Amino acid sequence: MNITASNLRRRDYILYRGEMYQVSFAEFYHPGKGRTVMRTKLKGVKSGKSQDAVFSSNDTIERLDISSTPSQYLYTDADSLVFMDEVHFDQHEVPKALCEDLIGFMKEGQSVYVLVYEGKPVGVIPPKKVVLEVTESPDAVKGDTATNAKKEIILETGAKALVPLFIRKGDMVGINPETKEYLGREN
Repeated sequence: MNITASNLRRRDYILYRGEMYQVSFAEFYHPGKGRTVMRTKLKGVKSGKSQDAVFSSNDTIERLDISSTPSQYLYTDADSLVFMDEVHFDQHEVPKALCEDLIGFMKEGQSVYVLVYEGKPVGVIPPKKVVLEVTESPDAVKGDTATNAKKEIILETGAKALVPLFIRKGDMVGINPETKEYLGREN
């Protein structure tokens, strides 16, 4: 489906110079003089490499029709993450390069959506919040609470996140896997 560059959004899949790319960043940019452009960062689905691209607002771009299927995260092997389709029980292997920022926030059995194009997995949509246990947390220093201070902790999956000072080892915390943002303490 053809769209104008002004309609590009983050997480869209497009055909650019004969290859499939995922839009990982898109913003309007209006220089002091001249035309408004859409600045983007594109990630190659096959290569995993990122590149910058600038489009005129009225350029026509082919957006690919990607379907999503509910799946469950099983495990990670050397170069991919393996998911099981919850409807047909098929296994999908998604290359690590396409979801490397999510690896530390995935637990076995986690429900996600796997994005599929022409029968091949091309990406993952994680849940808006994952709940993980804090395995390492430095102690807060008295007097650090005067501002909105944060500290770095290590979660059960080995990922790091910034949280408020009152979080301790053993606490369960909610984290947004896309932004790595702390969402709250869980019971």
